[in-house]
Amino acid sequence: MTLEELYQEGIHKLEASKIAEARLDAWYLLESITGVSRGLYILHRSDVMEPETVDAYQSLIAKRAERIPLQYILGEQEFMGISFLVNEHVLIPRQDTEILVEQVLKAAKELPYAPDVLDMCTGSGCILISIASLTRVNQAVGADCSKEALDVAKKNGQRSHVEAMWLESNLFENVTGTYDILTSNPPYIPTSVIGTLEPEVKDHEPLLALDGTEDGLAFYRLIGKQAGSYLKPGGQIFLEIGCEQAADVCRILQENEYLDIQVTKDYSGLDRVVSARKKS
Repeated sequence: MTLEELYQEGIHKLEASKIAEARLDAWYLLESITGVSRGLYILHRSDVMEPETVDAYQSLIAKRAERIPLQYILGEQEFMGISFLVNEHVLIPRQDTEILVEQVLKAAKELPYAPDVLDMCTGSGCILISIASLTRVNQAVGADCSKEALDVAKKNGQRSHVEAMWLESNLFENVTGTYDILTSNPPYIPTSVIGTLEPEVKDHEPLLALDGTEDGLAFYRLIGKQAGSYLKPGGQIFLEIGCEQAADVCRILQENEYLDIQVTKDYSGLDRVVSARKKS
């Protein structure tokens, strides 16, 4: 079987499984196995593949056909220009979350000092590590209730040469100290909605990081109520939200006496981040 034949077989199998980006996913898997770039594909498409290469590629295609996310198969995902390790214990970093990081970077650069940053529900650590990689930070702390997720975050911190404390904690249970900036992309999908999501999400991404309980707002209520004790006077909070949750999350922050509440939209024009400031 030639390289081109192998690639075409992968495309057909993924199309048969109704993979939306069948051609692209088949290519990424081919490149990961063969090391052949797009620029070299034309020169090598008639090369006959070794049986081991054929078997390895077909194995990856079979996994993707089962709707296992491409990122979990490849073991990494790019976010803010940084490559992050991912597996079934962490959410796959998404471009929408880059909006949150961008807002934090703007806020951090306005401070006359390097801020202390706490990232709640840190998962892969992509938010905290991106912030610490792209601006000056005095202290970086990532908290998550999942030990397995924290293991991934630690490895990502090491890969990016970011010094951070990774804290196993059920929200603020084991958090100490106060911070200038608090970030979080908490579970916010209503329980009843999870079953309607794509198989890649509902069957493979960690339910613990998706389920925001009945109305999707449980974690915002808890964070809104408790975060003030861990923010310095004038400290800022940045929360990723579902695109229909802005009014509810703003109300929760208002009820907890936060000031300067703002909503930022994502690249699709949908509400994505709510930010606010603790009273000085």
